[in-house]
Amino acid sequence: MQQRLLFLGPPGAGKGTQAIRLCNRNGLSHLSTGDLLRAEVKAATPLGIETAEIMDKGELVSDSLVLSIVEKRLSDLHGGWLLDGFPRTLPQAESLEVLLEQINQPIDAVVLIELNDEVLIERLLARGRSDDDEAVIRHRLRLYQEKTAPLVDHYNKQGLVKTIEGDGDIEAIASRIEESLK
Repeated sequence: MQQRLLFLGPPGAGKGTQAIRLCNRNGLSHLSTGDLLRAEVKAATPLGIETAEIMDKGELVSDSLVLSIVEKRLSDLHGGWLLDGFPRTLPQAESLEVLLEQINQPIDAVVLIELNDEVLIERLLARGRSDDDEAVIRHRLRLYQEKTAPLVDHYNKQGLVKTIEGDGDIEAIASRIEESLK
């Protein structure tokens, strides 16, 4: 199986659930930028307070902040990894590619989990997180379409994208992902 992976897809598509499952089954390190940022918020550091304000509005945290967190984590790792939630924009992808080239760890595959917007909204509202009300969710989906969706074309041009239907039960989706990475 490919060892350096990137997960893309809209908020609520199941990236986190599938990433954890795939990492546990295959001994990969799971790097969820959302979890890393929420940990900062929970710790109520100055950075965490700033991050909370940004996240509560459904906005994206700065590229330099997220890239520095990712760089620190990747430099500590030996073996395969899965990036979940980063990059979200083309400039982030370009910065990440420079970093990965410097540390000689290029991306092997990009897993794109696709799902209908109405199903996404329903899933996100069911999570019950404080940053998940319907207006914020719809704003996040618009941001995804504007900023993140162009990454699909970017990675398609490199022949890296594996598109997975994100509807269905967890096991069926997981099987589709694993099959695409053989």
